[in-house]
Amino acid sequence: MQYCFGPVQSRRLGVSLGVDLVPHKTCTLNCVYCECGRTTVLTDEIKEYVPTNAVIEELEAILSSHPALDVITFSGSGEPTLHCGIGTIIDYLKSNYRYKIAVLTNGTLLHNSDVRERLYDADIVIPSLDAATEQAFTKICRPHRSLSLQKIIEGIAQFRKEFKGLLILEIFIVPGINDTPSELEALVNAAHFINPHRIQLNYLDRPGAEKWVTKVPMETLKQFAALFKPIPVDIPGTPEYRLLELSLPLQEMILSTIERRPSTVEDLAYSLGKEQLLVKGILEELSKQGVVEYYEEARGRFYKKK
Repeated sequence: MQYCFGPVQSRRLGVSLGVDLVPHKTCTLNCVYCECGRTTVLTDEIKEYVPTNAVIEELEAILSSHPALDVITFSGSGEPTLHCGIGTIIDYLKSNYRYKIAVLTNGTLLHNSDVRERLYDADIVIPSLDAATEQAFTKICRPHRSLSLQKIIEGIAQFRKEFKGLLILEIFIVPGINDTPSELEALVNAAHFINPHRIQLNYLDRPGAEKWVTKVPMETLKQFAALFKPIPVDIPGTPEYRLLELSLPLQEMILSTIERRPSTVEDLAYSLGKEQLLVKGILEELSKQGVVEYYEEARGRFYKKK
């Protein structure tokens, strides 16, 4: 598969088939916590990065067997709304299948009415807002020079008014930057201005782009969650394990996953719905062949494709 990956078990959305519409690490932001690594193409140019028809053909081939999915998710290793054909692909999926459609976006382009319109037919849109002051936004997100934090907040708020589906605002807590009383107050005010259906407080689960980013204790996250009342707040955990029927051989699925984001044996076993010993054996063989490499972190050994 060139443009799709999975299905995998997502902490947030259940069993998800991913759709990746831009080349690796093509984004409007260069976030310090990004598990895909540093952005290599920092851009705000909206265009057809990969052929729209080719993506649709690949989806048609995968979905022809009617796999058991909770959702089809536009995410991957870059910003999906940079692709001008995302609306066409969503329309195709909604016209031909009954799967729910989710879009994970950094929200930076929602000030653009054309971008907002392309997402109208999705069922779930999850934009992120990690800071509500320019100083914290610059430190955490390292944005493209054309971006304005105020325009981003206003764009997400406008989309919330227009969108008929579920809008969940994701906030990633970076200790030492956006967890101070003043920064949290600004985030709370921005969240209430946007008025999402729900908020997801997220935290470091895999190594980020910068090694100094650390994980927030769960008790601290629960304290922060209370600040956003009355908006419901979720803190993603690990859902119930489910065995999955994979669309490709397990080795190909493993390589497709770690090409986008480094993962431990445990991560891969959970997300792909397979036994840890089986996954570990494949990774060890791929490591001997020089196809993958690994590095040690506090949470364990992370594998990535060379």
